[in-house]
Amino acid sequence: MPKLVFIRHGQSEWNLKNLFTGWEDVNLSEKGVEEAKEAGRKLKEAGIEFDQAYTSVLTRAIKTLHFALEESGQLWIPEMKTWRLNERHYGALQGKNKADAAEKYGDEQVHIWRRSYDVLPPLLSADDEGSAANDRRYADLDPRIIPGGENLKVTLERVIPFWEDHIAPDLLAGKNVIVAAHGNSLRALTKYIEQISDEDIMNVEMATGQPVVYDLDDKLNIVNKEKL
Repeated sequence: MPKLVFIRHGQSEWNLKNLFTGWEDVNLSEKGVEEAKEAGRKLKEAGIEFDQAYTSVLTRAIKTLHFALEESGQLWIPEMKTWRLNERHYGALQGKNKADAAEKYGDEQVHIWRRSYDVLPPLLSADDEGSAANDRRYADLDPRIIPGGENLKVTLERVIPFWEDHIAPDLLAGKNVIVAAHGNSLRALTKYIEQISDEDIMNVEMATGQPVVYDLDDKLNIVNKEKL
């Protein structure tokens, strides 16, 4: 029975400052480092051993994976990084203080941008200096697929092909898999594998640094779910 573990990265420096982060590459805070290490200790205590790891191309997720694997004695396992597991792109809101945005646009509008399944945030233009098109880690991507902003629906559409091409085949082969990523990319995967409705997924939260463990059958149906 394969195991699948999701871990949202530990608290980041911008989480601490209450800023919209998205694809901006920020580091873990001191608390975030400890959350990631604690996740690893919990995994070790639970006796969960992994065969494959996946993460995004953003520092906070990569470091969370490495701290968790190091604490559980599994830093050596194969890992793959992909932009498809990146956080949702918050468009022109990235780098903005959430409270300031609420003051400027209104609480209700900001709530809609953050929580609606299919409403896009204000988009970042491709020629903006903050565009991911200027980031070397995305140099091999077709510029047409680099987002200027995403909602959860769009995030799910870019995450699921990676699930189907990489994560699901590993699980079907009986491998235990750990995915260290972000609140929204993991919520997208959670929606998909748990078959959660568009409305109900908006109430699903992913706590920073908390391992979510799924036991799956040989058809990838969920047999058990546990939060460590």
